[in-house]
Amino acid sequence: MTDLHLLDATAALGLFRAKELSPVELMRAVIERHEHVGAPINAYTETMFDEALDAARDAEARYQQGVERPGLLGLPVATKEKHMLAGRSLSQGLTFRRDDVSDVTHPVVERIRRAGGIVHARTTSPEYSCATVTHSPLWGVTRNPWNLDYSPGGSSGGSGAALAAGFTPLATASDIAGSTRVPAAFTGTVGYKAPYGRIPGVRPLSADPYRGDGPMARTIADAALLANVMLGRDPDDHSSIWPDITIPVRADVADLRIALCMRLGDYRVTTEVEQHTYAVARALADAGAVVEDVELPWSSRAIAETAFTHFGHILGPAMEDETAGHEAELAEYTRRFIADARAAAERNRFVDGLRAETRLQSELATAMRGFDALICPTSCTPALAADGDYLDGIDIDGVHLEHYWESHLTLPFNIANRCPVLAVPSGVASTGVPTGVQIVGHPYDDASVFRVGAALEQFRPRGNNHPDIESLR
Repeated sequence: MTDLHLLDATAALGLFRAKELSPVELMRAVIERHEHVGAPINAYTETMFDEALDAARDAEARYQQGVERPGLLGLPVATKEKHMLAGRSLSQGLTFRRDDVSDVTHPVVERIRRAGGIVHARTTSPEYSCATVTHSPLWGVTRNPWNLDYSPGGSSGGSGAALAAGFTPLATASDIAGSTRVPAAFTGTVGYKAPYGRIPGVRPLSADPYRGDGPMARTIADAALLANVMLGRDPDDHSSIWPDITIPVRADVADLRIALCMRLGDYRVTTEVEQHTYAVARALADAGAVVEDVELPWSSRAIAETAFTHFGHILGPAMEDETAGHEAELAEYTRRFIADARAAAERNRFVDGLRAETRLQSELATAMRGFDALICPTSCTPALAADGDYLDGIDIDGVHLEHYWESHLTLPFNIANRCPVLAVPSGVASTGVPTGVQIVGHPYDDASVFRVGAALEQFRPRGNNHPDIESLR
């Protein structure tokens, strides 16, 4: 079987169950792929290949014996380093934490292992997952398999790069401002920001409604497969919700009404991104959906101010507490994030932030009234430089934005945090880097966003879904 490293997880499970493919064969394929082209991409913080092969042999035996087979049995899964694994590193990219070891395992990793998934590697992120590029003094620069000059995005950039490059069929991610959806856009993969509480987290930031953990994959079905393992109530996280659900995947959108909002107010979107987003809208219309343009009265600067007010009262102080005495060792983008968050909290009280958040949530609800979902671009720009820090802002079509967070359209949906959002590919830009759209649902309506995503995957198939890494080396 050629290109075994690019086999989808759902297809692999079918072959495992039919005894036409061994989990050992698939594990060897993704390991060999990483050994062949992994160095220039730099997507992993560590590998556990020997342990993974042993686990794959155990899974192979279970399939041969016909014993109980949990839902991910034998599948390789790469997990973001911040998703703790007992006995393994928990540095979050910080040089002064390089020797820290976790004594607990994150609930999403526990669930993956309980379902038979095999954690064979852990993926890179920027320090504290607080940038939309992926590089750090500890791990270096992670590059986009589609074009090594560019970033796979952040903060779950290692997961996106590993998926696109064929190092794994499934990966974990996290999202507090777009950290799942931005890498999904830039790597041509699928990322899911679940509604707050759908997937359990770790205290104390499990109580922060902006944040969430979730799946990344190469297909809609695979994203749903991993999401269904990760979601559900956890007794140690009282913000996790019940009853549990199972996300279905169906591609029929003939009875759906979908809102298209290109700029979410005044976000500046490049021509290429706009064209690809319109092509997505046309594909949905051709599939039978009613697609109509809507407007939102949002300002990208006001959204950034709202979010940084939130960060300034929660995440920023938490980061300051954990880095006290080591400020000089932090990456400049981390220091900048902490400073920006502190400044916003000094300008605005927590209740001021709540007023702004609930106003935005109400405006989104009004715009989506009468529609089943909303689509919009994921990022204004089609690429970010792999080693860029954008501390001086970013230029979009000749207009300078003070903060590069204004170049992504993800942040509003961390503010509207009960809305499920599925990030899917929309095309490939002239840079060779993919572009993407977000599918936004009403609060806790996970099924609708997967339904729209599945329709796009079926009715607007892309040509070459995988980067030609050999030509980039």
